Amino acid sequence: MLVVNREIFGIGEDRLEQAGACLTAREIAQQPEVWREIDALVAQRRGALDAFLGPLLARQDLRIVLAGAGTSAFIGECLVPSMLRQGLRAEAVPTTDIVSGPQRFLQPAVPTLLVSFARSGSSPESVAAVALADELLPDVHHLVITCNPDGELYRMAQGRAGALALLLPDATHDRGFAMTTSFTSMLLAAALAFGVLAPDVVAATSAAAAQVRDSALPLLEALVARRFGRVVYLGSNELRGLAREAALKLLELSDGRIVALHDSPLGFRHGPKTVVDADTLVVVLLSNDAHARRYDLDLLRELRRDGHAGRVLALSGRPEPELGDDCLALDGAGALAEPALALPFVVFCQAHALLQSLALGLRPDTPSMSGTVNRVVRGVTIYPFTQGASDVSRR
Repeated sequence: MLVVNREIFGIGEDRLEQAGACLTAREIAQQPEVWREIDALVAQRRGALDAFLGPLLARQDLRIVLAGAGTSAFIGECLVPSMLRQGLRAEAVPTTDIVSGPQRFLQPAVPTLLVSFARSGSSPESVAAVALADELLPDVHHLVITCNPDGELYRMAQGRAGALALLLPDATHDRGFAMTTSFTSMLLAAALAFGVLAPDVVAATSAAAAQVRDSALPLLEALVARRFGRVVYLGSNELRGLAREAALKLLELSDGRIVALHDSPLGFRHGPKTVVDADTLVVVLLSNDAHARRYDLDLLRELRRDGHAGRVLALSGRPEPELGDDCLALDGAGALAEPALALPFVVFCQAHALLQSLALGLRPDTPSMSGTVNRVVRGVTIYPFTQGASDVSRR
């Protein structure tokens, strides 16, 4: 039987295996197909989701807290603006904040739906955040969106009143260090579950991401060849959360050797813009929202006029003449809502981080040379919480 050595992002699987990159490369490349599985899964679970969420979302006083640690926390940041636009009272609160300040971030007088995003479902903060919510909130419900059937969060939700777990396909449970498929799949699943995205957008979203995977390699290689020491990602509203995830991905896979920052286009002028120099790549994630896009384009023009950045690249859901050659414009993505547009955009950012990691001589599946950063966080001590013990005088 002939075994074909398939190429991923222009690199053969044999070479990727030797370079310690095969897991991460496959997990980035598989996303357009996996998202179709997510669409089918949410449709299959629609009845259970509606029965669970319907009565809760009908409550005008319900607070929805979207929680996770690290990359999982950024899912909430990518969803909250769209949920607010729907009239939902939604907030993104990292589990790391809930654990360190439960009385600051949990409101006992307010009915709460805690949405927990977790790749493994066993990180100490994720488990502790659920326990604290149960302890401090008289009226709390739990929606767990996870990739691991063996995780503590998934087990916690089984057979429990007031809780529902949405277990994603095994392909979403990234085996590489960096969260890639797990991030986009949990984001998509939640967007579909809450009606932020309609199921009919998944095909166009997958097609746009496949375009990135299959045709963006020359641009990606050119960016890596420049060896930028700093990379800044800028995005408005939902895309600001995505910019944060893109920066973390590059920071993780470069083992901290590349300074990666994020901001909003409007916020960037207020001080952070001082980071820009000839060694800086700026990536502007252009919104499809007409109002936000005007501000995005203003900053894009300004950065190019300044001439200080090494390169200013625009990612866009549609082509426009003024974007010039320093642009990746996706066919058929011009009408996508921001949470959907975020998905093909992040595939580009993930692929860039992967290729940059390889160019630095690192092993992307395990990029931490010191071993001090791990796939599932270790070394966290969860301290018992005593109500009132942390109170300080306001005099």
